[in-house]
Amino acid sequence: MSDWTWDYNPSEEYITGGLPPGAVAEIERLATELAALGPDSVRVGRPVDREGGLREFDLLGGRGFISFLAVPRHECVYVCNVTWYG
Repeated sequence: MSDWTWDYNPSEEYITGGLPPGAVAEIERLATELAALGPDSVRVGRPVDREGGLREFDLLGGRGFISFLAVPRHECVYVCNVTWYG
C-alpha cells in the first residue's frame, strides 16, 4: 500500500461542477487507485510511450477521460481536468 494521496487541482468544484454524481464517484475511485499505485502512477494511462507529465485515463467505458498529474516529490496524484461526453 502506498502513502500517496490524491487531490483536485485547481478545485473539486471547478473540475466536477455539472457532472453527474456517478461520474464524480468514478473519478474519485480512479484517483484513489492511482494514488495506491504510488510512484508507478507516472506510467499509467496515455501517453504510453513515455512516463511522467500530464496523463489521461478513460472514464466509464469511454464516456470521457480524466487528465491527471502524478508528482513523486509531493507523493500525490492531481486530477487536473475531466472531459465528459455523457
